Amino acid sequence: MPGRKEGAHWRTQRRWGRQEGADWWCCGSGAGRRVLIGGHHGGRAGRRALIGGTMAGGQAAAWSCSGRPHACAPRCQGSGGSGTSTRSAAMGAGTELSEARRDVAEGSLYLDYNATTPLAPEVAQAVGDAMCHAWGNPSSSHPAGKKAKELISSARENLARMVGGRPEDIIFTSGGTEANNMVIHTACRHFHGSQARPGGSRGMPHIVASSVEHDSIRLPLEQLVKESLAEATFVAVSPQSGQAEVDDVLAAVRPTTCLVSVMLANNETGVIMPVAELSQRVRALNQRREAEGLPRILVHTDAAQMIGKGRVDVQELGVDYLTIVGHKFYGPRIGALYVRGPGTTTPLHPMLFGGGQERNFRPGTENTPMIAGLGQAAELVSKNCEAYETHMRDVRDYLEARLEASFGKQRIHFNSHFTGSKRLCNTSNVSILGPGLQGRRVLSSCKMLLASVGAACHSEKGDRPSSILLSCGIPYNVAQNALRLSVGRDTTRADVDLVVQDLLQAVAQLDQDQAP
Repeated sequence: MPGRKEGAHWRTQRRWGRQEGADWWCCGSGAGRRVLIGGHHGGRAGRRALIGGTMAGGQAAAWSCSGRPHACAPRCQGSGGSGTSTRSAAMGAGTELSEARRDVAEGSLYLDYNATTPLAPEVAQAVGDAMCHAWGNPSSSHPAGKKAKELISSARENLARMVGGRPEDIIFTSGGTEANNMVIHTACRHFHGSQARPGGSRGMPHIVASSVEHDSIRLPLEQLVKESLAEATFVAVSPQSGQAEVDDVLAAVRPTTCLVSVMLANNETGVIMPVAELSQRVRALNQRREAEGLPRILVHTDAAQMIGKGRVDVQELGVDYLTIVGHKFYGPRIGALYVRGPGTTTPLHPMLFGGGQERNFRPGTENTPMIAGLGQAAELVSKNCEAYETHMRDVRDYLEARLEASFGKQRIHFNSHFTGSKRLCNTSNVSILGPGLQGRRVLSSCKMLLASVGAACHSEKGDRPSSILLSCGIPYNVAQNALRLSVGRDTTRADVDLVVQDLLQAVAQLDQDQAP
């Protein structure tokens, strides 16, 4: 970029042109350089939408969106000053996160943390710092490249620590969908490889999954079946426990089974699955299968919803693969795959081919800023998970008590309560019973509450009830009224009181609209 350096602003205006009436620019000056991405957006009364901030002394300053300091990013004291950032304590910067929640829409209360979470302030700082100071190609041997590579290595260590694995077991991916697809791809490739060996099995690879898996497991399997490339069995969850029972999963195993995939916690009900027991039983089964010349059954769990809300330890779980999704635990929208000894103890086959990054398992120049943010999010979980869990469980339990007290026990049905099953500390799936109170209608009548009726990726399905709830034995008319309320690290009891008041007025309005 042309212009003066060191102590003088340089500015390239309209660097990327104009988009919908917005000037985009990047400008800065030496050590106090301001890094701005964004501009004047026509629909926001000329507010400045900025990503970046004054960088002074290596510290990131205020990041702004919609014309005011963004809650999910570091702040500074003044502009162009020392840039001292605000750090959070064990529970994170509650005030900043609370503002982030309300920033989504003015006067709103966000209870959809199972869909996504805002960036933690420390994560935003890590992303910004990496953008400005670790922009080199991690594959380059010069200092700029080495700095980026060191950040990636540190992030890998943080993720490994968070799940109880080794750094070399972590493969960075674009997100959970890629990680899940990579596991399925690997299992099929490994099965065909075992056929080539003398005495190897014959036939088509068979994969077992639960009936309540995320679409990034279910749809790839359905596609493989459609193309006659694999066979799949979806094991129904028990209406009594909401879980994929271990005996039922094992009963679905065939001689050609090469993978079992069961999520660690369900995104709609919050029910935690018996993955550790399943892994133990499969391990014993594999010993017998080896003697019979049958392919090894690999075990995978999608831990997207569990991380940051409860203990996740791959040694205790005993799985071969575990999916990590950053935006579910206040990190950026990338992910990672844990593999127990990738390419050695456990097979891993790439879906992409290119420059050899990630030890050839996932080539492509690494997204250093997002990886740095993911590593920071993992560090927060490692340090504070117990505090996060305790707080969210307290607020979730208070929410359910207030709902029962306000609507009456006869009118409230908790779809996530299953005898003998544990569930996520933050999740409550609830139906307000009565005609005309479908979940979508209730939410559209709320003035503050931002929540969902199920998985965000199913948001286009209208008033059709969640297939997950139906699979769990929830009656159709009850499932149709379901609301998935998921609290976050910063949700308070006072927030809950406001949410319940909002639901009361919404239901009262709908009841009145239906009155003869």
